[in-house]
Amino acid sequence: MFGFNEEQIAWFGLTIGVGAFMIYMLFIIGHLAWESKAGKFGTFVLFLALAFGMVGFIAKAVIQWMIEK
Repeated sequence: MFGFNEEQIAWFGLTIGVGAFMIYMLFIIGHLAWESKAGKFGTFVLFLALAFGMVGFIAKAVIQWMIEK
């Protein structure tokens, strides 16, 4: 497909695609906090609870990068 092999397409999807989706999810969480008038502490709790799963994905990428170096 467009001169890319399967490995390159998978890398693009897992890094760029999921990364872009994670940024979009942060905008959704921010909009949810704004619409609900959560305040500073409520917004912090929303970001902490709903975005905590992203930390594992980012940690995996960092650990993978450190091992490959």
